Amino acid sequence: MSEHGLDEDADLRGALQPQAGLFRRALARLSDIVMPPVCLVCRTPIGGHDALCAACWREVDFIRPPVCDRLGLPMPFDITPFGADGPMISAAAAADPPPYGRARAVAAYTGGMRALIHGLKFHDRHDVRRLLGRWLVEAGGEVIEDADLIVPVPLARRRLLLRRFNQAATLSQEIARLTGLRYEPMALARTRATASQVGLSRAARRRNVSGAFAVPRRYAARVAGANILLVDDVITTGSTVGACARTLLRAGAARVDVLALALVTDHATVPS
Repeated sequence: MSEHGLDEDADLRGALQPQAGLFRRALARLSDIVMPPVCLVCRTPIGGHDALCAACWREVDFIRPPVCDRLGLPMPFDITPFGADGPMISAAAAADPPPYGRARAVAAYTGGMRALIHGLKFHDRHDVRRLLGRWLVEAGGEVIEDADLIVPVPLARRRLLLRRFNQAATLSQEIARLTGLRYEPMALARTRATASQVGLSRAARRRNVSGAFAVPRRYAARVAGANILLVDDVITTGSTVGACARTLLRAGAARVDVLALALVTDHATVPS
């Protein structure tokens, strides 16, 4: 094709781009008329997509600084000495340090966040994933910045067959899409099924997941020396993400940090 022909093609594409933009906006307006955007929790009509109404937004208990540097637990006040650098550690982290470096979460596992997670996990509400992905990237900025790759907490085969998807993998995909981080969904595997963690004590939870994970041999080279961001939906006592972190570290990972949507925060205390 001649240079003149290439110029004509470029001019044509330039002329069509505004029209394509107008068409997309018109299609979006038509879609809003046919199916008006609704709140992702209560389904009340609202003015935008991938959002919550004001009432449901107020029901999300976002975790904001100050937080425990290790566990991500909200702290009642900043206990770092004035002008001092270094991490701020909660009593829970001081008494029982986790195997992972840092954990961060978007919100407490209550109210609106609990409803969003239950919708995703148990009712196939994949329309919430974009909002949750944006929240995760915002809450996990410091751990995302230090990560080389993203690994989701794996589901047991039976649960995966019943649910048809792994919610931690879905969240990891959204983080990878928004940040460009490498996503390795198969770098960590469950080696055996475990009983439900619901109702178990902290010690029983740890025994339940001990030895339940492994890094497959074909992924060992990718894990070795990497700073890994481990993703899950909810951190309760940290037993599951702790077992996963130990497995990744034994496989040679340089560091493991954790990012979750929600955190059970009842045990947040300040060290004396």
